[in-house]
Amino acid sequence: MEARRAERLAREVDAFDHWFAASNPSEGGYFLTASLFAESPNTARVARDMTAVFLTDAGAAEFVDDARLVVSELVGNVVNHVVPERGLARPGGARRIDMTFKVWPKWVFIGVADEDSSPPLLPLGDAFSPGLAGELSEAVLPDNGRGLFIVQRLASSVWWRPGDLGGKTVWCRFDRDGATTERKPD
Repeated sequence: MEARRAERLAREVDAFDHWFAASNPSEGGYFLTASLFAESPNTARVARDMTAVFLTDAGAAEFVDDARLVVSELVGNVVNHVVPERGLARPGGARRIDMTFKVWPKWVFIGVADEDSSPPLLPLGDAFSPGLAGELSEAVLPDNGRGLFIVQRLASSVWWRPGDLGGKTVWCRFDRDGATTERKPD
């Protein structure tokens, strides 16, 4: 049991090391950053489409459906909830959304940054008993916070990091071929 735990921890440290680095094709990795504006009427659609095109071109097409939904939820949170900090807001300016994608042979990392330093309210475990997941699941889901709950269910890992000059980035990681951790039970 202890050896299995040490192996899992080593894989998590390896994933963290790769998340922190910029990937490049010579190492089997791909990297993309893009900026969008929350006030654009097509922001969520453009974010989903960019996600699909980049992941397909980077050889990670197996994650397109889940990643499109994750990006849609994270970008939707920015559009619907973010209030920029005074130092980052510009009078009459649009709210900026920065997306980062890193594809490695073992992982896919997706980050969505905004101009609000308020921490996201990441759910702490299941919002309802798995036994209620049948016909009544929508009745027992909370009125808000479902987006991050969906993100946590689809991704292998979800976390956030404050920006150096304000704002924050919500990150998620998808493990390729079970390379890093066991997938959460559905």
